[in-house]
Amino acid sequence: MIVPMKHMTLLCVAAEREATLERLRELGAVHLELGGAADSDACRHAQNRLATARHAQQILKDALAGKPVIPTVSGPHKAHGHEGGSAHPLSAPLPEIAGDAEAHIAAICQLADLRQALANEAERLVREIARVTPFGTFDTALPARLAAQGVTVRLFSAPAAAVLTPGEGAMIHTLSADAHTVWGVMIGPGDLPEGCVPAALPETPLDLLREQHEAARARIGQITERLCHAARHAGSVQAETDRLSELSLFATAAAAMQSAGAVVWITGWLPADQEAELRETARENAWGLLARDPAAGETPPTLLRPPRLFRPVLALFEGLGISPAYTETDISVPFFCFFSIFFAMLVGDGGYGALILALTFYARRKLPTAPRAPFVLLTCFAAATIMWGALSNTWFGAHPGFADNAASRWLNHPENGINNMMLFCFTLGVIHLSLARLWNAAALFPDTKALAQIGWVGVVVFMYCMSCGIVGIFKAPAFVYPLFAVSVLLIFLFTLKRDELKTNGIELGMLPLNIVSALGDIISYVRLFAVGLASVKVAENFNDMAINLGLPLWAKIVPMILILLVGHGLNFAMAGLSILVHAVRLNTLEFSNHKGITWAGYAFKPFKRL
Repeated sequence: MIVPMKHMTLLCVAAEREATLERLRELGAVHLELGGAADSDACRHAQNRLATARHAQQILKDALAGKPVIPTVSGPHKAHGHEGGSAHPLSAPLPEIAGDAEAHIAAICQLADLRQALANEAERLVREIARVTPFGTFDTALPARLAAQGVTVRLFSAPAAAVLTPGEGAMIHTLSADAHTVWGVMIGPGDLPEGCVPAALPETPLDLLREQHEAARARIGQITERLCHAARHAGSVQAETDRLSELSLFATAAAAMQSAGAVVWITGWLPADQEAELRETARENAWGLLARDPAAGETPPTLLRPPRLFRPVLALFEGLGISPAYTETDISVPFFCFFSIFFAMLVGDGGYGALILALTFYARRKLPTAPRAPFVLLTCFAAATIMWGALSNTWFGAHPGFADNAASRWLNHPENGINNMMLFCFTLGVIHLSLARLWNAAALFPDTKALAQIGWVGVVVFMYCMSCGIVGIFKAPAFVYPLFAVSVLLIFLFTLKRDELKTNGIELGMLPLNIVSALGDIISYVRLFAVGLASVKVAENFNDMAINLGLPLWAKIVPMILILLVGHGLNFAMAGLSILVHAVRLNTLEFSNHKGITWAGYAFKPFKRL
């Protein structure tokens, strides 16, 4: 269910501002309205420190992952409170990672800044080396000495076909050439011959440029090695990041408190069932408290509280960043159930399900302090995938005869298997969408608008029969045509009340398009069959490729293992991507459109310790 909310205004004396916020944070029941508090200097300072700590975490992750440093035109990231010095990156001393967590973060960011500067310098050196190389190695101080004696030295490039005739008193020497371009030097007075493009004299000899480039690359490697070694401080950096996150939130809450003389106050939302606890806390601390129901036009945060068995789905909602609006319906239970089915069908392989289960148990063992919900969620999805693999008799792209069963024979029938699978998908779709409409009807009853929702169930059933007829599964029975006519009539007559026709009459005008859209919604469920079948076929083809290598048995073991690992690895990754695209869509778009869920809400986030 979506927990009813109360809007609260809490008042205290200004001297108790921080103590009040500390007590509210301990209570952990109030979603504060922070408004534009982040614009204050204190908030910006706290957020800058937090951003630096998070940046240090990302630096360590990138270093451990071997992520290369990309040269940038703009300057590197600057750690909060760290001013870059004027020392050249090739000679600047490397900061030591020592001291407390804050010192670790500062040193990590300084190292990253220096490494970025070195990457930029290495890129500049590469460009300069490429420019200077055609002119060869020479004493870069010589042109200045000659110029002091009145002798001008100029470098140039010219098309290979250009006529290089110097003026009187000057000489031209070709330094290098290729099929298209000539590089040379002109010594003496006068202008360069026509077609010649002047080139700047290098400030550093070519040999030294190359040495500097090698030194820059070596120093980048040295810094990266030091950052990888600093990963042993990741725990303290994480703890400091959590502490700074709390400080940042606290500073934002303090800045959000409004004042009038000696009194300050703050507003927010709290679950209605925790109002009594807050009132008791207010009495104990001599606070003023006003709690009321949401007013028209207000948008309270959404706190979902599904049955305990289905509560892990909240981790999925959080990961996707979605939340129904406060005035909408909690669809956690059907979302969890159908998402598990969709997950299983899209992965399509019981072997992959077993692998997901094993990886989940391994990750949980390695991360015992991590939140429990994501692991429970993955365990459920893996179990559903194993069950689907057993029903379809699909294990890493193989179909062992000993595991054959009635369901697998029906799904994999040599003649009707494809139609049977599409029939299953369409049936799943009509159940899913009809559930949304019947739920709406039950919520509206005894209002006559419930009849319009019953009409939509009839339309969905009609479109289901039409979809099956279009792909040749079965011919639509005769009774669905009068059912469709009656259903459209119910929708037309009972969607709106008479007094709503002027303001919302456009809904009836859109009715033909919405009915046609229902056909697309049903057909959309065939993606479960198409993507799942593609995953199975890819696995089968890699198996065939590995087994049928034209090599002696002793010679094909290693390439066979490599083919299987790479092929199934890619297929496994693509299955994960298809879940994010298709399983999420069928719940958040097709089902939600029929249920009337806009996902326009924002999640309830109480002010509490992390």
